[in-house]
Amino acid sequence: MMGHPQLPSAPVMFVCGDDDAVKRVTADLVTQLGIETVDAGDLTLARLLEPSALIWIHLALRRGFGTNWAFGLVRG
Repeated sequence: MMGHPQLPSAPVMFVCGDDDAVKRVTADLVTQLGIETVDAGDLTLARLLEPSALIWIHLALRRGFGTNWAFGLVRG
């Protein structure tokens, strides 16, 4: 898990799927953990999200970042 990173805003978790009702339930559960959700689209996009998890794991565990950080969005 992403621990409790100190960010200027909530960490972000992308979700995707073909069932909008299920995505809403997922977003609600993730939001309860203090993480913002962003709907990335339908299930075909899942393959694009998996590498972001792999880079997080690599940076956290192999490159010494630790688990106290997360991805975020900067909106301009």
